[in-house]
Amino acid sequence: MTKLDFEAVIPEGIRDGAPVVVLLHGRGADRHDLKPLGRFLPGTTALLTPQAPFPGEPWGYGPGWAWYRYVADDRVVPETLAQSLEYLDAFILSLPDLLPFAPGPLVLGGFSQGGTTSMAYALKHPGRVPQVVNLSGFLADAPVVEVSAERVAGTRFFWGHGEADPAIPHRLAVRGRARLAEAGAGLTAHDYGAGHTITPEEVQDLSRWLKAGWKEALERS
Repeated sequence: MTKLDFEAVIPEGIRDGAPVVVLLHGRGADRHDLKPLGRFLPGTTALLTPQAPFPGEPWGYGPGWAWYRYVADDRVVPETLAQSLEYLDAFILSLPDLLPFAPGPLVLGGFSQGGTTSMAYALKHPGRVPQVVNLSGFLADAPVVEVSAERVAGTRFFWGHGEADPAIPHRLAVRGRARLAEAGAGLTAHDYGAGHTITPEEVQDLSRWLKAGWKEALERS
């Protein structure tokens, strides 16, 4: 299986048990796209930004990369998403070997296609990722994405979305959030008066949400 290329932001002096955030870029971008978010992460946190396995140009997505081939609305070509989830699974399972410290709490998330893929992964592998971040993605209508009480148990979801998003309309956020809520997911939803982008307000909301989740994890340990 092809290994995913990635970038890493690892603070000096990081210790065993430190949180690890894995962020997936959007359609047509690459592994460098979300790397600047590392400076906004709370505390001593490692950031890894893997690159999607599919070249975007053959699908009309420009010179960057893609996690799946988009169809319409909340539909994708299921085989492409399933293949990316296999690559991503191998990447996540290899984190102890990739990092110079023993990883602690894991957060998986991303922007646009990256958010969609992150949620799909968490639902395919329930319990493996305690915190999932979806920034302007959607909940894919695909066989590999099963939403149920068993699949969402023990996972906290952050879903931020622009109310004026022209690429992934806000109505898809409403639809996807409703499916998660119906299954009993721990869901934090934030809407912003913006388009298809990550706003400074969203970054602040995300940072507070991450801190709360890590504090809760420490109190349980």
